[in-house]
Formats: sequence, C-alpha cells, structure tokens
Amino acid sequence: MSKVRTKDIFEKFHLELISGEEGIDRSITTGDISRPGIEMAGYFEYYPAERIQLLGKTELSFFNELSETARISRMERLCTDITPAIIVTRDLEVPPELIEASERESVPVLRTSTKTTRFSSRLTNFLESKLAPTTAVHGVLVDIYGVGVLITGKSGVGKSETALELVKRGHRLVADDCVEIRQEDQDTLVGTSPELIEHLLEIRGLGIINVMTLFGTGAVRSNKKISLVVNLEIWDAKRQYDRLGLDEEKMKIIEAEVTKITIPVRPGRNLAVIIEVAAMNFRLKRMGVNTAQQFTQRLSNVIEDGDHDDF
Repeated sequence: MSKVRTKDIFEKFHLELISGEEGIDRSITTGDISRPGIEMAGYFEYYPAERIQLLGKTELSFFNELSETARISRMERLCTDITPAIIVTRDLEVPPELIEASERESVPVLRTSTKTTRFSSRLTNFLESKLAPTTAVHGVLVDIYGVGVLITGKSGVGKSETALELVKRGHRLVADDCVEIRQEDQDTLVGTSPELIEHLLEIRGLGIINVMTLFGTGAVRSNKKISLVVNLEIWDAKRQYDRLGLDEEKMKIIEAEVTKITIPVRPGRNLAVIIEVAAMNFRLKRMGVNTAQQFTQRLSNVIEDGDHDDF
C-alpha cells in the first residue's frame, strides 16, 4: 500500500495552506472523508479523527450560529493529534477559532475554491487509488481488443516473445516481467509497469527493446484493468487439458478473482494467435454468447433425438 501524506493532497489539488504547517507531513491512512456536521452540534462520541475533515457551507454556517465558548470547544475537539487535515471548501472564511486550535495541535488547515461535493468526490477517488491494496506478479500484461490479459508462466516459457508478437499484431503492451497490481474496487484489478522498466521488453538472445521507440506510442499504454489471466505451461502429455471450454478456472489476486485459462506450450503452436482468440472469446462470453455451452446443448439435443428414434 502506498503512503499518502497531507503534503501530497496539498500539492495534488493546489490547496492554500492557512495554518498548522508543522503537520503537513502527517500520514493519511484511510480513503474515507468526514464532514463533521454532527460534531459541530457537539456530539463527538464516534468522531472519526483519523479521516480528513471537510468543512463546507453547511458546517460553517451552523458553526457561526454557536456561542463563542461553544465555537472554541468544537474546534479544539476537532483538532486532534491524528487528524491529517481540515479542508475548507468554496474559499469560505476560516474561523479564527479553527486557526488557533490547529496551530496548537499542528493540524494543517487547507482551503480550496472548489465546491464541497465535487472536491469530496475528487479527493475520495485520489485516496482510494493511492491507498488501494497492491501486489506484484511475475508476468506480462497486454491490452488485447480492450481486454487486459495477464500472461503468466515459468521463466523462459515464452511470455515476452508472445507479447512481442501481439504488439506486432496491433495490440498494446502495459508491462513486461513485473506487473504491479492494485485493487481499486472489490473486483477491479489495475495493472501498471514499474517506472524503471516501463515500455521495455526483454527478449532472450536479443536483449532489451523499447516498444514505444520501435512501434510508436500506439503500441503501449500506462495501465489496464486485468480481466483475463493466461497461464503458459510446457505441454505435459500426461495431463488432461480442457478441450471444450466449459470449465471456468479462477485465479485469486489480492482479494479479487479473475478468469484464468491454461495454454500448453509446444513447438508449432502460435501462442499469440491463441491468446488473441482467447481474448475475443472472453469478450464474446461477456456479451452472453458461450460457444462451449451452445455446442453441449446441440450435442444433447442430437443424443436425445437419437434415443427417440430407437422407439
């Protein structure tokens, strides 16, 4: 999981620093945001102090109706030693009670001209992306007809060579050798390349090549949602491989499950074409057309018709 600090928010959204500069390096541990309206009313029993606090027109208009003693008390309790930041939206005037309390507890008070709801949405998306669970997988990620295909397999099985052939056929490389994956949603995995090896492919006997330099910007992309895992393995004559495509295997990455197919590798098989067709067939299934099931149903109908002819 990436580390996010208040300073990152300050720089990303070009915010104005009002007070509490000493706490600008505080860590942000959650993507949730709090609008402390009920806290303004004095209820702090379940105050989520570890979240970024967002003060908009509603909260501050209510705050201004309070007595001076209540205003001081509310802001002192709002500013804690674990609060990463308090952000005032709409370029509203920052209450002096908040400035005093924030300076005392070193809680950064920031301000933006953006409307509260819009800023809340943008900030939530940014934090969820940065704080999403991450992992790294040995493999190659290619965008094939809009389907993010993660090609895995043992070293030397031909992953990078297959990716090169796919790029030559007009598809786009995302990452080779190491794919950094983050889970942005319950079932959404997004793969990227480490910055050091971005756009690079390692081909044994040839060395490292720059795909973007050789094939142009249309041959690469920076990230892609992973929809299908293709595992390459050396052909094992003793193993029974799926010949119909009825069984759908799943692979768990972080906490999400992705459809996985295993393709045996042996001389004479054009892996790039097979994977290309696998991606097209995957798209077809998502559109509701399952060829394997249709064939099985036709076979069952033929068998049933044959049985009826016997009587």
